[in-house]
Amino acid sequence: MTDLSMCPVMHGGNTSGTKSNMEWWPTTLNLDILHQHDTKTNPLKGFNYREEVKKLDVNALKKDLTALMTDSQEWWPADWGHYGGLMIRMAWHAAGTYRVSDGRGGGGTGAQRFAPLNSWPDNANLDKARRLLWPIKRKYGNKLSWADLLILAGNVAYESMGLKTYGYSFGREDIWHPEKDIYWGSEKEWLAAARYDGAGENRESLENPLAAVQMGLIYVNPEGVGGKPDPLRTAHDVRITFARMAMNDEETVALTAGGHTVGKAHGNGSAADLGPDPEGENVETQGLGWLNKKGRGVGRNTVTSGIEGAWTTHPTKWDNGYFHLLLNYDWELKKSPAGANQWEPKNIKEEDKPVDVEDPSIRYNPIMTDADMAMKMDPEYRKISEKFYKDPAYFSEVFARAWFKLTHRDMGPRTRYIGPEVPKEDLIWQDPIPAGNSKYDVAAVKAKIAASGLSIAEMVATAWDSARTFRGSDYRGGANGARIRLAPQKDWEGNEPARLSKVLGKLEAIAKETGASVADVIVLAGNVGIEQAAKAGGFNVTVPFHAGRGDATQEHTDVESVGVLEPLADGYRNFVKKAYAVTPEEMLLDRTQLMGLTAQEMTVLIGGMRVLGTNHGGTAHGVFTDRVGVLSNDFFVNLTDMAYNWKPTGKNSYDIVERKSGKTKFTATRVDLVFGSNSILRAYAEVYAQDDNKQKFVDDFVAAWTKVMNADRYDLQK
Repeated sequence: MTDLSMCPVMHGGNTSGTKSNMEWWPTTLNLDILHQHDTKTNPLKGFNYREEVKKLDVNALKKDLTALMTDSQEWWPADWGHYGGLMIRMAWHAAGTYRVSDGRGGGGTGAQRFAPLNSWPDNANLDKARRLLWPIKRKYGNKLSWADLLILAGNVAYESMGLKTYGYSFGREDIWHPEKDIYWGSEKEWLAAARYDGAGENRESLENPLAAVQMGLIYVNPEGVGGKPDPLRTAHDVRITFARMAMNDEETVALTAGGHTVGKAHGNGSAADLGPDPEGENVETQGLGWLNKKGRGVGRNTVTSGIEGAWTTHPTKWDNGYFHLLLNYDWELKKSPAGANQWEPKNIKEEDKPVDVEDPSIRYNPIMTDADMAMKMDPEYRKISEKFYKDPAYFSEVFARAWFKLTHRDMGPRTRYIGPEVPKEDLIWQDPIPAGNSKYDVAAVKAKIAASGLSIAEMVATAWDSARTFRGSDYRGGANGARIRLAPQKDWEGNEPARLSKVLGKLEAIAKETGASVADVIVLAGNVGIEQAAKAGGFNVTVPFHAGRGDATQEHTDVESVGVLEPLADGYRNFVKKAYAVTPEEMLLDRTQLMGLTAQEMTVLIGGMRVLGTNHGGTAHGVFTDRVGVLSNDFFVNLTDMAYNWKPTGKNSYDIVERKSGKTKFTATRVDLVFGSNSILRAYAEVYAQDDNKQKFVDDFVAAWTKVMNADRYDLQK
């Protein structure tokens, strides 16, 4: 017998070996996006972090972090005896993965601890920053999440070097394994430069929802587009990338300059000498990567980006030195010791050169990346740079606010903020909502809604459209605020503006008459419709309701920012705005995951919404019932009935044909039929199709519906 045949362990049971189902059948619908972060992976079951963090001694924590900044460790020495630059880069790269298009990424989960982020080329050596923080995490334990610590370390680093920060909020909860729901790009090679169409000239074609220009980068290539220096072309990439992070030109210049005011780039050696990234290293490396096993590899010999040098004269001090050097010197292209393209000044004064990180008697040229040179050569960026140079106080203020936005954008509204340094100001990017009223007669409001003449489909569809904008990725959207009645939502195609205007006209009048908010009345109307539909099916239910939603104003609504919440497809209402590269059922999964729903909740909601007649435009696709408006399990009964054949009539249309007569009984879309064809979804559908589960279907639908309506009610959540 061979050694392999005698091995007592099942081969392929770890991370290699047998192929996964998706590898065997690549066209099947992958539901993993709805199954991640199972409670079985969480070692802190039942632990309420958002309550425990309120008990944290913030002053003591910040004192410890401040001390850490200058406590240089022999195993990873601090540049100039100060870890500020490293900690800021770590916090920046944790938060900087956020993209406004789908709200995913960002520093809100501590995901930088896991692959792929922990091994991205652009995150080289940030594993050391997290290990430097470990003694502090160990000391404060469960009251301090890694997610909060990573961002706070960046804040304290800036404060220790002289910046007055704008504020800070705790409340980021850690995840315990990689986020599978985030699409980082289709490339199979790190730093592949093929994200734009053609030969890289069509710069507007960067695929949504991506923000970085290359796989494994946070933003843009520091050496230039495709590694070829050209500051004006780089400026174009920078503008697109930062816009996809919801930053304007002024914020972009402030963040670029403020990030490079401190610290340095590392490229004093050959990248070929570095070992694998953390995920690819051997066990004896203690989980660290990019180790230089051929040389010293630390201090002045560190290799990270390949670019070598500091941007300013005093890299451990918050000042206006970045603009002084950038604007007052002419710059020329040079090569770093690692062979990377970088810009260095001509005829620089000796006193303007930064000193060596280990020996202050040695001075080197400062450097600029291609993105830095864009701040000087792009006309609009140049104007802002000059303004900041002339007014350092204004620069500090703009940067502090932009840094706060960068590090808090994915935390949602200010009502979710925790801690003594939470700013009191309401910022428009936080989608502020005035406090609501809960002191009104809910029963009286429901009675008026029931007598309004609105149909079940109109009430349910309007409430759904108001709530479906919620996304758990950055806690934006939802029914609270009733922004469905404001621009841009009132004009979205998916919201059927004509129908919406009619319904809102009646519901707004009821709100004014009763003292309830429009937001509450919209949700109540959906509940009334469901209760009526359930009663018609023989079930008396009361849909749970919690008053207190407020009504947002147009003045406090950023039309452009809210515009990214527009549903381009909503399988729950059988709506697709146009044909896309991905299938309608894949777009359904994406929306479902953003709304925080499970596969089971998705299934029961689809079945209920179809029989209630809530399809966009009133289409009959998937309405597998002769009792439209009755909350029944008919959708599942007919979907699973082998008395029918399914026949394609188009790319996204099907006839449901009686086998015996050959007559078309129903019509359907891919979203409808996937619940009968996909083996996992069919298993759920069969549960609800059973004769003994009619009551369960109604109860589960009501529970899932209530979850959607309350998704943005953070006051109700523990």
